[in-house]
Amino acid sequence: MSNNAKQEAVSYTEIPGVQKAALLLIALNIETASTVFKYLDPEQVEKISAEISRVKNIPSTTVDKVMQDFYDMVTAREYVLEGGLEYAQAVLEKSFGPQKAVEIIDRVRTLTTLKGFDVLKKAESTQLVNFLSKEHPQTIALILCHLSPDQTAEALKELPEPFRSDVAYRIATLGKVSPQTLKQIERVVDEMAGSTMSQSVSKVGGTKTLATILNRLNVSMSKDILDKMDGRDSDVALEIKRLMFLFEDIINIQDKDIQKILKEVDRKDLALSLKVTDEKLKNKIFANMSERAADLLKEELQFMGMVKLKEVEIAQAKIIDVVKSLEETGEISLNLQGGKEEVYV
Repeated sequence: MSNNAKQEAVSYTEIPGVQKAALLLIALNIETASTVFKYLDPEQVEKISAEISRVKNIPSTTVDKVMQDFYDMVTAREYVLEGGLEYAQAVLEKSFGPQKAVEIIDRVRTLTTLKGFDVLKKAESTQLVNFLSKEHPQTIALILCHLSPDQTAEALKELPEPFRSDVAYRIATLGKVSPQTLKQIERVVDEMAGSTMSQSVSKVGGTKTLATILNRLNVSMSKDILDKMDGRDSDVALEIKRLMFLFEDIINIQDKDIQKILKEVDRKDLALSLKVTDEKLKNKIFANMSERAADLLKEELQFMGMVKLKEVEIAQAKIIDVVKSLEETGEISLNLQGGKEEVYV
């Protein structure tokens, strides 16, 4: 090895992590680098930015090495999430050999936080329920609150009654969770990820979380959960009903607001969404359209063939998203299911 090569090798091992981060971002395009900055805290952005401003005359081979190390780390982390540390090491050994694989895995352990929830997010609902079935309902509720509403809804479908309603109630009534509570569920997620969870107090669950989850379930199951919750805690059940919005609730929206909604929705989605609704709701929609538009929609519904229920539900979900978006910006007003009338002063 030449003196220059030795010097470069030594200098690379001495480069601090923040400088490697700066070199990595310099190697990326500006748009990608700016996106990365959005996920960093202000102190990290400040330190990396300072390093970027100081970078001078860095050999291209050093930059290549930083890029390769980053790629190795990301690849290794994905393997760990897919099958655990042993699986990751076995795959990496085939690609890089035993020594290099051990080095990469060691860096993954040291430099990354592999949260158990990262693994749970990849699990099928049946796997998830099988894994959690022996846990206390409170533990299950806490774990499900860290997953997406869609995944939680699928998991709730798999839970038997009255277990399902109990878990749903606990999701609705969760609040701030202490480090001690997080440590209690740490052993559950550690079985799948072998990692530690955050020690900070965090706000999880709540009525809004459960309302979002129930909106992903079918109507009969949502109603069953709410009915049982109403018998257990009517105030919580009422709050959830106020936060929920079902497609059928559109009939309770004022005409002027329905007209605003119709301007934002796709006509194909509208036709699909009305496929299985009752005549009252259809007439409500027709009444808030021009005569020509209403006739075209009626014709489309008349000649629409058989469609999958899933397609109808997806179309209704899109329209619900439009309704909620307009409500959040204050463009329309909703009197949500089970809620109190709007009060103006």
